[in-house]
Formats: sequence, C-alpha cells, structure tokens
Amino acid sequence: MTTRHVVVGVDGSVVAVRALDEAAAEAVRRGAGLEIVHAVPDLDEAGPVLASAATRVRRRHPGLPLSTTPVAGDAAEALVCRGRNAALTVVGSRGLPGFAGLLLGSVSLRVAARTRSPLLVVRGDHVLPQPGAGPGEVLLGIESDTDTDAAAYAFEEAARRGSPLRVLHAWTYRHLAPAGLVPMPTSRVQDDIDLRSRTESAVPGHVVATLRCRHPGVPVHTLSVRSGPAHALLEATRAAGVIVVAAHRRPGRLGPQLGPVTSALLRHSHCPVVLVPVAPEIVPSW
Repeated sequence: MTTRHVVVGVDGSVVAVRALDEAAAEAVRRGAGLEIVHAVPDLDEAGPVLASAATRVRRRHPGLPLSTTPVAGDAAEALVCRGRNAALTVVGSRGLPGFAGLLLGSVSLRVAARTRSPLLVVRGDHVLPQPGAGPGEVLLGIESDTDTDAAAYAFEEAARRGSPLRVLHAWTYRHLAPAGLVPMPTSRVQDDIDLRSRTESAVPGHVVATLRCRHPGVPVHTLSVRSGPAHALLEATRAAGVIVVAAHRRPGRLGPQLGPVTSALLRHSHCPVVLVPVAPEIVPSW
C-alpha cells in the first residue's frame, strides 16, 4: 500500500470493532486504502478475525480498498511497524480508570509511546456518531507555539470532516520566591500574571495564523485559558468529535514515555484522541 493508507489493529473485541469502524471512516474521508492488522501467537488463528473485520468494512463501505495482514507476535510492536509509513494508525483502548491502563501496559499506550506517525485512539466507551450524522468539532489542544505539526493535522482533519476547529491553549501560573527572599508584593504578582496572560493569549493565534490562509473554508475559534491543561482539555472533549494533540515524549528506563496530560487524555477523554508525534528527545511539561 502507499503512504496514504490507514492502518487499524483488530482482535475480535467490541473495542476493536469501534476502532475498525472509525478507521474505515477515516480512510473514506482521505480517499485512502485500509489495512487491517491482527497480531496472534499462531498465524493460523488470525483468519476468522480478519475475515469478519473485512466483511464488516465491505458491507459498510463498498469499494473501499482494503487488505488484511496477519502478524505473529506482539500487537503493539506490529502496529508500530505496520504504521510506520501510514497516514494514520488506529487502535482501540478499553479506557481503564485511574492508573490501571498504564500499569497493565495496554496496547494503545505502548503504541502511543512509540509510534512515528499520527495515532487515533478510540476508547470502548466512546459513543461514535451514527452514519449520516453531522461531525462534531475538531478540538486542537496546544501546549506552546511549537505544536505546529499537530496544528497542521487538526486543520486538515477539520477540512476532511467539514467541521469547525476549536483551538484551546491552557496555562498555569506559578510564582515561587527564592528561599530567604521577601515574597513579591501582591501588586507585582498581579502585574506579572497580567503580562503572562497577554503572552499566553497570543499563542493560539500565532499557531494558526499561517494555517488559516491554507484552509480558508475551516471555521476557527481560538481560546487561551488559565487552567490546568488536563482539566481544561478533558472538559472540552465533551463537545468534540475528536481531539488532536502533540504527543510529547521523553526518554525513560523502559523506552519513550508520554507526558501526564497526554496520558490523562488517553484514559479519560470523552472523544477519540489523535496523537501527532513529537521527537522523543524534547522533554515536555505535558
């Protein structure tokens, strides 16, 4: 397949069926092919699951080019490999609460930590739109004005869906006086907060300035709020069809690690999450 294809992992579960449906819809939007991947210890076991998945896609999207790929081995490793040159990789997640998903090392989290191409994660409790229903807005969460790749993806996704784009930048203010020094007067703290607010408020507009010209048909609303990023983004996902964020990753003892905001979105988002990879050597606050 060409680099325009969409890759999806299936395992016969209800969660995987949701991911399959979303992957097929994405392939149709892009005019791309779909590759269905099933990783098993014994390749002889892959046939029924792949056949069922292919039948479902052909019934819903006649004419969509698709292929099925059985892989012997680890599911996360297979999806990272097969998705290396894909336009998008799609995976389902059971959305375990708290830190359970992290501790169990779910396939979606392991793929998210290592993928080199955009990844769409569909949770088992996401309510996907019915065929023919209007698409929800595309939500772009940005940490800083360096999240340009995620912004470009979000504009393209909004154009494909015919949806408006909401750009949300959340920031926090912390002032820590050096030990032994007199705390800063309240008035100066407020002046510092006001200056920071003006600086942060300009971030969303700066990120989308050039992209607005490339996608004049996409309605865009930008907002900068003083709030914890995880809380602000999770609340905003209630009204979104999909959220797009940059997947900042940092080196760890067991390989690249996701930041806390990204991890929170994968566990608790109210809509599917698209992660656009950022070089792992960049250490994030997210």
